[in-house]
Amino acid sequence: MRKIKILLGITFILLGGTIAWRIGACEIANMNFQEDLRDLGSQAGMHAGVAAASSDDDMNIAVIRKAAEHGIELTPAQVTVRRHIGDQNTITFYLAADYAVPVGIGPFSFRLHFNPSSDRS
Repeated sequence: MRKIKILLGITFILLGGTIAWRIGACEIANMNFQEDLRDLGSQAGMHAGVAAASSDDDMNIAVIRKAAEHGIELTPAQVTVRRHIGDQNTITFYLAADYAVPVGIGPFSFRLHFNPSSDRS
């Protein structure tokens, strides 16, 4: 009986570790992707008239490429790009994505939903 309890305990510890590892990997990829969105949004900002600003489509493609670098698959419909002209003719971009990642553990699976953006709030 003692061996069965030890075996079940080890099984639960390994299962819990596997679940934590997979969820943690998704969370870290999302945090890195969010930092990339912030970088993209701020690097795209410039003074109007100094240089040609990136188009919304160019920014959409850049967001999809950055997501792919982190193993996140996005379609153009999942990406939001908004241009904002602020004080002193500065142009900034608001970038966001809305996606879900399937996490499978054996016969069970669930989806983690993420909504990273370039907004600092």
